[in-house]
Amino acid sequence: MVQINFALKEVNCKVVFYGPGMSGKTTNLEIVHQKAPEEHKGDLTSISTDGDRTLFFDFMPLDLGKIAGMQTKFQLYTVPGQVYYNSTRKLVLQGVDGVIFVADSQPDKLQENIESYENLIENLAEYGKDLADLPHVIQYNKRDLPNAMSVEDLDRAMNKFGVPTFEAVANTGEGVFPTLKTLAGMVLESINKAEKGGSTSRQSARPKPQAAAAAHDAAPVASSGGATATKTRPAPARPAQRRPAPHGQKQGRRPAAQQRPGGRQRPVPQPQPSGKSGGEGKGWVVLFLVLLLAAVAGIAFLYMQQQSI
Repeated sequence: MVQINFALKEVNCKVVFYGPGMSGKTTNLEIVHQKAPEEHKGDLTSISTDGDRTLFFDFMPLDLGKIAGMQTKFQLYTVPGQVYYNSTRKLVLQGVDGVIFVADSQPDKLQENIESYENLIENLAEYGKDLADLPHVIQYNKRDLPNAMSVEDLDRAMNKFGVPTFEAVANTGEGVFPTLKTLAGMVLESINKAEKGGSTSRQSARPKPQAAAAAHDAAPVASSGGATATKTRPAPARPAQRRPAPHGQKQGRRPAAQQRPGGRQRPVPQPQPSGKSGGEGKGWVVLFLVLLLAAVAGIAFLYMQQQSI
């Protein structure tokens, strides 16, 4: 897994040299350490085993680009080639960003190459990684031997994913740096793609101002299934239009709506009309007519008084 140190402005990537025993993994690492500039490499650490070695060191490769203005460093590991060190192989593969598979070009080593490659696929699967998606290359080492298999035959037997392959003579340094440089470029490219994908997803997840305002002001909308969306802000209330009261009834204001917790309103249930409403309506009409007649009589009386004066 890529490690980013923002304080030092560095990006650390992990590359593992994988392959059968004595195929040239350690020799590749030693050549890189010997020929890399002193200011761009760390100390070479060796953990010895019986006839095999696991090595590690980190360094800053040249001309491999930057990620968001940060310098890139690669931590280079090798794994034990012997089968009974599989637990160590699996541990070293944890958090790997790229793999260089070092194969032995001799015909009698072909089966060991295939078994080690399948072992790489199985160990990565336990971490949820697929070798087909992981940046990796294959290096056919020991090309200077007279009995070395042809590259075509090795490709047919080994290169099931069609990844870049390189011929090498690791003990002389031939093909070592082209292999590493190509793999490093593939790792950086995968990191850039992941970063762009993350930025795109974050931008798409961020609501646009107009969309956010529209969503904020939107009222609940009932879906076809009967579900209702949550209202974020109540819409401005429109003045209610009064309906004409039935004959004999006075118009009045409707009862104020009861407040629910959370600001939502619930209208007060209106009383159901009963059978006495008709009689009460007639009583109000009679009272209204009596008052009207009294008012007319009073006005007539005042008019006659003025005429007599």
